[in-house]
Amino acid sequence: MSKILIVEDEKNLARFIELELQHENYETTVANDGRAGLELALNEEWDAILLDLMLPHLNGMEVCRRIRQVKQTPIIMITARDSVIDRVSGLDHGADDYIVKPFAIEELLARLRSLLRRVETAEQSAKQTTLEYRDLVVEKESRIVRRGEEVIDLTKREYELLLTLMENVNIVLTREVLLNKVWGYETEVETNVVDVYVRYLRNKIDHDDEESYIQTVRGTGYVMRT
Repeated sequence: MSKILIVEDEKNLARFIELELQHENYETTVANDGRAGLELALNEEWDAILLDLMLPHLNGMEVCRRIRQVKQTPIIMITARDSVIDRVSGLDHGADDYIVKPFAIEELLARLRSLLRRVETAEQSAKQTTLEYRDLVVEKESRIVRRGEEVIDLTKREYELLLTLMENVNIVLTREVLLNKVWGYETEVETNVVDVYVRYLRNKIDHDDEESYIQTVRGTGYVMRT
């Protein structure tokens, strides 16, 4: 259950937003002025903050600025102002999104869902274990291979072969070792299948005008050298 902090001085609107969010299974807390909102924002952990711009005691811009000094909690700024300069100022102070009163609750909910999805995606990406070799990057959890900005589509065997080689940079791996690691000890496949898959892999990852990522060690096997 995502925890949402609502910082809004219009009590009827704050209650309305709170009830709608609770109906969508969010856990909510309301603060009705800037200082109380800032204290809650800094002293507790929130999945997102809905922050009004015009607040008593401390305005939303200042609350947002102070939060950003110590935390990256996602913030949607809510305001009656609709000028470009206000929107830009809100984003420049660290807000992640901006919605103008009066708004449809469906739009606010959609913006909140979108923001939480972006945060979740970013967190998952940050948790990825990556391997890098030259301009090749392998994201192990998502099994994605990139060359620069290009995503390279590999079969399961091609991916596992590349991963094995990248996990053993500068170590010459024999065909037998590669066969056992990628295809398994019980396989009945001949060792020359390794040569076939190295060729497949080279066709997908190599640049035509550059040395191959995978070097052949004659009579032995293959290696990726730094």
